[in-house]
Amino acid sequence: MKATIWHNPRCSKSRETLAILNDTPGVEVEVVEYLKHPPTRARLADLYARAEISPRDGLRKAEDAAKALPRDASEDMILDAMVANPILIERPLVETDHGVRLGRPPEKVREIL
Repeated sequence: MKATIWHNPRCSKSRETLAILNDTPGVEVEVVEYLKHPPTRARLADLYARAEISPRDGLRKAEDAAKALPRDASEDMILDAMVANPILIERPLVETDHGVRLGRPPEKVREIL
């Protein structure tokens, strides 16, 4: 099985999630450092749809750029902000043929392995 992790190596939850993937027999892991190689808007929207979460649910709300968004920002505005400033993307997102999960907590990725 192939698993793609949208990863930030500086994030402890992302590292913990990557360790789960690497420790799972039969999983081939593709690591995408999303700050260096951000997803397109369409790709990010698809990941959230497959994870059954909204862009708002995938927003790193503690970031200054997120605080600058209007409280009533639309999902489209949030996606646009994430594409313009990928640090706003909550991490890690993991994708397999069985779905997409936000690794918060990291153990959630086991649902799609």
